Amino acid sequence: MKKNLSLRSALKVALQMGVSAAAIATMPLQMTYAASNDGSLVGKITSSDQKSLEGIEITVRNPETGFTRTVKAESDGSYRFPFLPVGRYIVEGTRNGATLGKLTEVTVGLGATTTADVTVNVSNVEEIFVVGTRVVRAVDVRSTESSTNLTREDLERLPVDRDIQSVALLAPGLSKGDDGLCQGGNCGISFGGSSIAENTIYINGLNVTDFYNRVGSSNVPYAFYKEFQVKTGGYSVEFGRTTGGVINAVTRSGTNEFEYGTEVAWRPHSLQSSKTNRFNPDGTPRKIGSFDETDSTSATFYASGPIVKDKLFFFALYEARDYQPSYTTDDAETFYEAKEDSGFWGAKIDWQINDKNLLELLAFSDENEEIRDAYGFDFGAGARGSYQQTRYTDNGGLNWSATYTAYLTDNFSAKALYGVNNREFSRFSQNDLECSRVRDLRGASASDIGCTSSSNVTAREDTREAARLDFEWVLGAHQLRFGLDREANTSEHEQYYPGPDRLLYEISITDEPTTLFGTFLPNDTTYVRTRQNEVNGEFETINSAYYLEDNWQVTPSLLLNAGLRVEAFDNKNSDGDTYIKMDDMVAPRFGFSWDVKGDNRSKIFGNAGRYFLPVANVINIKQAGGFLDRRTYYYLDRLEPFEYNGETKYRPVLGAQFALDDSQGDGTVGDLRGEVDADMDPVYQDELILGFQSMIDDKWSWGVRGVYRKLNNAIDDMEITSTGVICNGEPVEAGYVMANPGRAVTIYSDTNCDGESDGFVTIDTSRAGWALYDEDGNYVGETGYSKPRRNYKAIELMIDRAWDDLWSFNAVYTLSYAKGNAEGPINSDTDFGDTGRTEAFDDPWVNFGSYGYLPNDHRHQLKVRGSYGLGEHWELGGTLTVQSGRPINAMGECNPYDDTCYWSFFVLNETSGEYELRPRGSGGRTPWIFDLGANVTYRHSFSAADLKVTLAVYNLLNQQRVVEVDDYLGSVPDGNEFYGVGTGYQSPRYGLLTLKLDF
Repeated sequence: MKKNLSLRSALKVALQMGVSAAAIATMPLQMTYAASNDGSLVGKITSSDQKSLEGIEITVRNPETGFTRTVKAESDGSYRFPFLPVGRYIVEGTRNGATLGKLTEVTVGLGATTTADVTVNVSNVEEIFVVGTRVVRAVDVRSTESSTNLTREDLERLPVDRDIQSVALLAPGLSKGDDGLCQGGNCGISFGGSSIAENTIYINGLNVTDFYNRVGSSNVPYAFYKEFQVKTGGYSVEFGRTTGGVINAVTRSGTNEFEYGTEVAWRPHSLQSSKTNRFNPDGTPRKIGSFDETDSTSATFYASGPIVKDKLFFFALYEARDYQPSYTTDDAETFYEAKEDSGFWGAKIDWQINDKNLLELLAFSDENEEIRDAYGFDFGAGARGSYQQTRYTDNGGLNWSATYTAYLTDNFSAKALYGVNNREFSRFSQNDLECSRVRDLRGASASDIGCTSSSNVTAREDTREAARLDFEWVLGAHQLRFGLDREANTSEHEQYYPGPDRLLYEISITDEPTTLFGTFLPNDTTYVRTRQNEVNGEFETINSAYYLEDNWQVTPSLLLNAGLRVEAFDNKNSDGDTYIKMDDMVAPRFGFSWDVKGDNRSKIFGNAGRYFLPVANVINIKQAGGFLDRRTYYYLDRLEPFEYNGETKYRPVLGAQFALDDSQGDGTVGDLRGEVDADMDPVYQDELILGFQSMIDDKWSWGVRGVYRKLNNAIDDMEITSTGVICNGEPVEAGYVMANPGRAVTIYSDTNCDGESDGFVTIDTSRAGWALYDEDGNYVGETGYSKPRRNYKAIELMIDRAWDDLWSFNAVYTLSYAKGNAEGPINSDTDFGDTGRTEAFDDPWVNFGSYGYLPNDHRHQLKVRGSYGLGEHWELGGTLTVQSGRPINAMGECNPYDDTCYWSFFVLNETSGEYELRPRGSGGRTPWIFDLGANVTYRHSFSAADLKVTLAVYNLLNQQRVVEVDDYLGSVPDGNEFYGVGTGYQSPRYGLLTLKLDF
């Protein structure tokens, strides 16, 4: 009887203390090193009277799935559960077969380590009383990572748009990419001053990042997600291939309860404010948006439950979509009506084979087709004109993964993942299938006189095969983590000119007697050049890595972290041969965490690490394919008119052929040794973080973090006009070469002046590589390229109040400086979106004198979010982003050192005839932006269902401030009349009504 009374007392105390402590929610800055699609639970059993704790076992049990796992506590009372599926757990204990009952209840978050410490009183050999339990999630003293965790429930209380990018932008130090670089509606995110092409996105541990251009990812609907984690720095060596940040998400799963429901999200055009029309200085339309309307509806249906209770579970979701935007081009000359109604489906199977083995299967399809009709448009009348064409855009694909987790012993666990990420892309119009492009070059400017103006037809399928193994082994005070991962990224690419014959027709006329390829053409001879330009092939990149990490608990309050990641990147041409290979890239990472008071409530932490970035597949395709460029010349017989879509078009009737040239590409892979540095170094970044984090009470917490990032290298194409070999007084040219600007470049070239490449030459591009000539055209020497530089410095201050069924609050202020001469592999200055092929190093003058504040430098940033409960049924939520503007350049074209005219920071003074250096950012800054969102939610529970209705309004103040401008000045006083004119603006106010029913 006495034993039973002791058990009741233990349960009562545990419930009282455990439940209140478990209500502590995750602070936005969370330090973690758990696996990429689960979490960990750690803690320590201590005795108030220092009696022996030998024989104590700790069990975690998920009440929703029945999953249990038991480990023996160490001799000092510590215990650890690695690789736990995300969810809610009850922690129980036994000693020598006698139950201690429920110790506490915890929630294990994504990628987070939850701490649950228990104090017991051993009164005699038979009885143990639980006298206290502390659960801490807001301060993870056992990790050095920086991340923001947001659950599905957190986001339902906030006006956050329904995509992963909007969720990630809640984290500190992140900003949205330029409109001019948006791809498929995804504008990308800058993490800590990086470009938008340096991030990685995972779903259930599967990398779903677009590897073709490294912007965007697979498109998964909001309703499929369970929890998000945004890693902003200091992340573990299990993560790599990024110099920006990591977005990590897990999907929903089934439980022992059968559940089903629906969620309808409606974004009608009646809840949208009109875009403000913008005009050029001469009054002509520049950015017209007042005719733009969007009707969007999605209806999600889900079901979940047990297939075998406590063993096998399913979750299935289907989202029906109806997206119908209509809009004009910026100049209001064309009107588009588009429609997307492709549905999404996703499914997840969880098999708890036993308490030591788990299997998870994930599959989803985000295949989508957009059909867009184009019409002429009369801006003055505001009326749609005649039909022009229909364009079809397909993207997305089938994705799946299988993850196996094995708890081999109490101290040794393993996880294996294999998966496939697929993304297809094709874009063409009916006109492109029926019509060839015909360009008339005989006037002052080129004009399209045929029935299509498309530059090419493209079809591509990108397939990632991902495999990885992760292990965790606890040896006393050391937690060893090691593993390896490999990704085979294959792009099947086909690109060609539109039309049934895949030819571009260009009509020209001689203005003087001319000889073309040995054929004499008199003055006023009209001729046609047809061009077949095609890139076809399969392009593969192999990215592999292995890692080792030790988390050493030196003392109960001090943790040291030391890790090493070794990476290799292997880019191949369309013949399957390696042409860019970088291996043995060593990325060390070190960190510490000091639990200041030893109570898991405050810590000082730091981290230092190196991160490498792979070469995107777009480089393989643009440079290393079987390139066919065949140009055939004909006399023009006549132009034949024909009617197409109610308009008169023309096609050339060809006369006799007089020349053929396929010297630029005969359909085979060329010798790339002259186009790629034979000893190229990778792009990498070093990072330092130092911070402090502390609980104020059980709800409030605060923190501060300092960040320093330095980009140490770049890979880009730069023109080599001198290899250092002089032939007949002239340097040998190499053309555009993929290499490291400002470093030594080794390429295969002509070394004996016979006109043929015969050996390797090395050029130190920090001082050579670009030929200089005098006014008479004589070669006089060389100059080199600037080394790429990018530095990011920031201080983040944050305060958080956890949700307690009444209200929550979070605010983060970031003061940052992003400075250098290279933004990264994508260039926002000129909206150039081919990753790794920017204009920044095309010639030495593009970056000459260009060190300054970079496009992603937003000096001040304040992000506030919160929610408030009004009784049982009503909730209010709000978000506010305040951000200072980006720098504006005053770019020119030519330079004072030679006659090269391209992007530069030199502006011609037309009065003096001299060039003036205008440093980066010399044009001031764009305005501050203020983005306020608000929502109101009504909840009601019926006997059979839970109802939730939410009205959210985004950009409540309807601010449409300029966020980017035309940076090209050209010359003074009469330069580009559009300089400083806006090219991108905030989206106008819009509303979203959501109705959700859960049964």
